[in-house]
Amino acid sequence: MIPDDFAFLARMVHRRAGIVLTRSRRALTERRLASVLPHFGLKDMAQMMRELRLGQEALAAAVTEAMTVNETSFFRDPDLFGRLGREILPALLEQRAPQKRLRVWSAACAAGQEAYSLAMMLDSLGLAAEGWSIDLIATDISAEAIARAERAHYTFFETQRGLSDGDLAVWFRAEAGGYAVAPHIRRMVTFRRFNLLDSYGWLGDLDLVLCRNVMIYFDAATKASVLERIADTMAPDGVLVLGDAESARTLNSLYRELPGDDGLYTRLKTPAPRLAAAV
Repeated sequence: MIPDDFAFLARMVHRRAGIVLTRSRRALTERRLASVLPHFGLKDMAQMMRELRLGQEALAAAVTEAMTVNETSFFRDPDLFGRLGREILPALLEQRAPQKRLRVWSAACAAGQEAYSLAMMLDSLGLAAEGWSIDLIATDISAEAIARAERAHYTFFETQRGLSDGDLAVWFRAEAGGYAVAPHIRRMVTFRRFNLLDSYGWLGDLDLVLCRNVMIYFDAATKASVLERIADTMAPDGVLVLGDAESARTLNSLYRELPGDDGLYTRLKTPAPRLAAAV
């Protein structure tokens, strides 16, 4: 790929998804693009770039999806999920007990393992029998990832990553080539395709937000914008979970970091006023 084409591609992907493509990722970028070529009958990268420059929307969407990372596993980062189960969820449930309603968002959910892990944790607490309303929303920019998550079928290899035999016995059903998530767990999660750069107007009053290992691909301005918009969707004292390499420390008017090294933040009850942009 010639430098001008790479620069055009990088601008397009950043505009559409906030992802920063650097020259150090050029070889990886070209490998991912190669998988898109046959789906559109394209013979090489040069033809792909010509079509992109002509504004082919379907191709641009497919290329953007190819640049996203859809790697995850069940109960990824056991220490974090342990803390969620021991400390974070019990505290949230105690605070929300009068309303008996809990709203959770798994952002950039990939193939759904994180969302289903949360559903299993909540199911184990027996909240439905106590009359709780649980809204568990999971989103991803990739239509293919959302389709996989909704199918809720995982290979033997995928279920071996993070799940015990006991987990499989309780929350899964054996199927050809792997396991399917049990129907009652599937019904707990609502999947939706969503770009973190789009409008958050349909989200609100969220008690727990997991947005892990996605903003490491954003530049500083995009990351700050996404974190601000996430804050606007959260209930006071709601909890935000970021990845190990991510931080919201620069937005201390919106978030307070919880003790520990888990990337956990709480939404401030009374956020400090934001400074108006200079005109």
